Amino acid sequence: MTPPPRTPDGPVARYFYDCEFIEDGRTIELISIGVVAEDGREFYAVSTEFDPNRANAWVRRHVLDKLPSPADKSWRSRSRLRDDLYEFLTAPGLPVELWAWFAAYDHVALAQLWGTMPELPRDVPRLTREVRQHWEAAGCPVIPGPGSDRHDALADARLARDRWLVAQRVLQDGVKTLASPATGRDA
Repeated sequence: MTPPPRTPDGPVARYFYDCEFIEDGRTIELISIGVVAEDGREFYAVSTEFDPNRANAWVRRHVLDKLPSPADKSWRSRSRLRDDLYEFLTAPGLPVELWAWFAAYDHVALAQLWGTMPELPRDVPRLTREVRQHWEAAGCPVIPGPGSDRHDALADARLARDRWLVAQRVLQDGVKTLASPATGRDA
């Protein structure tokens, strides 16, 4: 078994995640969340409490159409989703480290599962690290592009992990192929 990743302060449980949501400039309503642990575990859930009537045409076409059937076990109330997610994140018994591609809205959608920021459990980070910034710090190496399952939260979480791994290898080993910062593809 591979030992857990380490930070300057010791080992951490590193997670890559993505949220799909409805937002109107004032509120962010969680639709689904996908999380991939660095150790290979995965978590996926769809909220039973979002209002699909609030979704714009883009969200309907690119997100709602990709959701599993409402009969699927991934559909859960927000409270059950929150409790199951917390159990998943804290299962290794290590400090939690969160990563996402364009993380700002994702972090708000995740944190709001607990209500206000003070209600967020102490062992859930108050921030999510940016995979895109990690990639840029590595010199924009060639990274995987999104597939046809783009905007499926679990597929996007896997993609964030894969992109982070490319950047991490470059930062650790110094081997890279330059890419365009706009696309992540060969320049």
